[in-house]
Amino acid sequence: MNWDRVEGNWEQFKGKVRQQWGKLTDDDLDLIAGKRQELAGKIQERYGLARDQAERELKDFERTYL
Repeated sequence: MNWDRVEGNWEQFKGKVRQQWGKLTDDDLDLIAGKRQELAGKIQERYGLARDQAERELKDFERTYL
């Protein structure tokens, strides 16, 4: 898995992330800036998920888009 690809192309991936997790705001996405751990934390925070559930959702996203 190459998350560097996401970081390098964050502007393109932001739309996909926003589709998947609509509760994330534009400010959230700007702060995340392609960082995987930041994204997992914001998913956990906004959706009230346990850390492991947020990680599972993020892994599903990776399988789909990377």
